[in-house]
Amino acid sequence: MNAQYKKGVLELCVLSKLVEADRYGYELTEAISKQMVISTGTLYLILKRLKDETYVETYLVESGGGPARKYYHLTDKGRTYQAAQKKEWLEFIEVVQGIIE
Repeated sequence: MNAQYKKGVLELCVLSKLVEADRYGYELTEAISKQMVISTGTLYLILKRLKDETYVETYLVESGGGPARKYYHLTDKGRTYQAAQKKEWLEFIEVVQGIIE
């Protein structure tokens, strides 16, 4: 998949996975990697930006086999943002399809 395509939509993919459930970073990477190749470093940069913008919050959960895991939780502001981004993306896809077909 073209890296420029991924770059434009990866944030929406992360937000959409967090709509489903709270997740920790590696879990997010694994979930998205089932559909497209992503780097963990890129994912954590997106998560940091989303946290800075207060779209996500974090909390720690003790792990039975190692250090506590940092989970990411979508805030109400984040849910609203995800819905708006999804709407924009679907409109964009429709426009592009109209052009290329």
